[in-house]
Amino acid sequence: MASSSTTILSFLTPFFLLFLLGFSSAGREPFACDPKDATTKNLPFCKVSLAIPDRVNDLLGKLTLQEKVKLLGDNAAAVPRLGIKGYEWWSEALHGVSNVGPGTKFGGEFPGATSFPQVITTAASFNASLWEAIGRVVSDEARAMYNGGVAGLTYWSPNVNIFRDPRWGRGQETPGEDPVVVGKYAASYVRGLQGNDGNRLKVAACCKHFTAYDLDNWNGVDRFHFNAKVSKQDIEDTFDVPFRMCVKEGKVASVMCSYNQVNGVPTCADPNLLKKTVRGQWRLDGYIVSDCDSVGVFYDSQHYTSTPEEAAADAIKAGLDLDCGPFLAIHSEEAVKRGLLSESDVNSALLNTLTVQMRLGMFDGEPSSQPYGNLGPRDVCTPAHQELAFEAAKQGIVLLKNHGPSLPLSTRRYRSVAVIGPNSNVTVTMIGNYAGIACGYTTPLQGIARYASTIHQPGCADVACTGDQLFGAAIDAASRADATVLFMGLDQSIEAETIDRGGLLLPGRQQELVSKVAAASKGPTVLVLMSGGPIDVSFANNDPRVAGILWAGYPGQAGGAAIADIVFGISNPGGKLPVTWYPQEYVSNLAMTAMDMRSNPSNGYPGRTYRFYKGPVVYPFGHGLTYTKFEHSIASAPTLVSVPLQGHHKSPNATVWGKAIRVTHANCNRLSLAVHVDVNNAGSRDGSHTLLVFSNPPAGHWAPHKQLVAFEKVHVAARASQRVRINIHVCKYLSVVDRSGIRRIPIGEHNLHIGNAKHSVSLQATTLGVIKS
Repeated sequence: MASSSTTILSFLTPFFLLFLLGFSSAGREPFACDPKDATTKNLPFCKVSLAIPDRVNDLLGKLTLQEKVKLLGDNAAAVPRLGIKGYEWWSEALHGVSNVGPGTKFGGEFPGATSFPQVITTAASFNASLWEAIGRVVSDEARAMYNGGVAGLTYWSPNVNIFRDPRWGRGQETPGEDPVVVGKYAASYVRGLQGNDGNRLKVAACCKHFTAYDLDNWNGVDRFHFNAKVSKQDIEDTFDVPFRMCVKEGKVASVMCSYNQVNGVPTCADPNLLKKTVRGQWRLDGYIVSDCDSVGVFYDSQHYTSTPEEAAADAIKAGLDLDCGPFLAIHSEEAVKRGLLSESDVNSALLNTLTVQMRLGMFDGEPSSQPYGNLGPRDVCTPAHQELAFEAAKQGIVLLKNHGPSLPLSTRRYRSVAVIGPNSNVTVTMIGNYAGIACGYTTPLQGIARYASTIHQPGCADVACTGDQLFGAAIDAASRADATVLFMGLDQSIEAETIDRGGLLLPGRQQELVSKVAAASKGPTVLVLMSGGPIDVSFANNDPRVAGILWAGYPGQAGGAAIADIVFGISNPGGKLPVTWYPQEYVSNLAMTAMDMRSNPSNGYPGRTYRFYKGPVVYPFGHGLTYTKFEHSIASAPTLVSVPLQGHHKSPNATVWGKAIRVTHANCNRLSLAVHVDVNNAGSRDGSHTLLVFSNPPAGHWAPHKQLVAFEKVHVAARASQRVRINIHVCKYLSVVDRSGIRRIPIGEHNLHIGNAKHSVSLQATTLGVIKS
């Protein structure tokens, strides 16, 4: 039987193998400060020995206003008299180096790059170390392509918006619906991308789209005209959490503001969001960029200002540093001339972008002499990188149902397999959106064929599945094979940027095909779903003829190999759903434009995500089965935690309001509780298990009914146990947000749940000496 590496590498094209054997890049010319240019090499901004702020200020002092404004757009103009070349800021690296942005081009020595699973799939691994490892690989390949002259160093990824509504077409790009999971993914992936070399950046990442952005085009409302009406409570409690974690914990170099308005103000023109929050409170060390043409959108489409010059001035004064698009470059000079904007405002924006470029080494002369300067074509699509893509796909696949159990399939018993469905032999479908050109693919059909003889029938012409002309051949194949694997679900024609779904059911006549094939199948029928968003497959979950259901998301270039390894038991599934799977009825009368997270029983509003919705589900957040049996018990945990107070109030009674302490009035330094959990693998297979730690806060009308406070991935051998220490930061994860948007720590009993294990811990306020007024 082929090894994992052989499985993947056997599908590499000979063209790629040539490059893996050692072609070398000719390198690129310096972006600036070419040591061969006598007119610039001694200028202060070119001197690596000087501090970056001094170098930036020197460069700003040498630029004219006309030159400055031409640096405000993503296609920044060259400054030939200072030896500075033009630069395209827009590159993408959501789950691999992408060619969506104009800054990256495949071809020549770089025909493609490793295409990892779509983010929603990788998030299902709940493995933060994996997320960071993927970031490191992606930035290796990005630097290699930059050195080869075909990519930039500024990548507008990741997308850390909350997957609020299951119909959102871009939900696939996100790590799911839980703010803590999304925030931890953001910080981990960004650390992988940017490196840990102090003030130097490997590449510059960007967390987007700030904020409350999670609607593309639904029922006549599009993202360019949408005004998200969001409470202070939901902004602080949900929508901003991942961005704050990305900036404060991930140290991201950029944040992108979104197209939509929030409470009547375009995000890219809102100083409270940009200048006060992102740069002021969170202390972004980097630049703020608009989504593409956002400034033009709030002028042309939203009619937020009367003139384009006012729009340019509003954006820059609000804290915007860079425009994806030409709007600022065209209108900012006139805005200065009219007195709407000062040149010092322009300087402030450029200070942030130029600082990031200097941290990237773009003003340090020859790229080949810098850190990462040795990376080239042989560092792209390496066997190790592709093995990681394979591993990520396996870790992200979620086993939703296993009746019997019927899975895994035995290769001895099931020698022939009917491989059926519109997603059974796909390639680009597996990599989702914001992807590039993959190194090579293992399709589902190719993956299954490594373990059994196959009878392949598509069943539907495509995922739209509008007719039943191909049903007969598929049903016949299932009746002849020892087992049947159906590959159904969605693709980018159903859910994508600019495309939100109308409902949650399988498209067209897919459900009919699944039921008829399962009824006719000679052996067990396994349903494999590819999708970013959840699908209501209640019919299959309730059908005893459907023996197993797997969700693969969009599993990346190695998706077919990973699915086959799970189906045939070479690997043990360990993924868990990062989103709630709702029944179709959930969205029947629910407007995507309704932004409230909390339920409202008085008007029938159901609430959103597992934190606030209590109704029926198809599969809950965190659901995921395995081929073994994991048990947990709490070995030790405190029953009482003291929360020390600090601040300027006269008494603790003034600080403690409604039995909840303001986080800003607590001494949060090292305020955490340690929970030791014994994880026992009682089954006969080794496996990885995700510990999801939920908390039920003390009852309160503004608290979630439960929230995830920690998660940890652990591998446990069969018939073995492992003790896991989980640290829960009290201020960050046991706090809740009141209706005024103030984060507070509820005093009283918090109930922790880890599977069936439960533990109660009481939080009590204590004073630190005299609290002065």
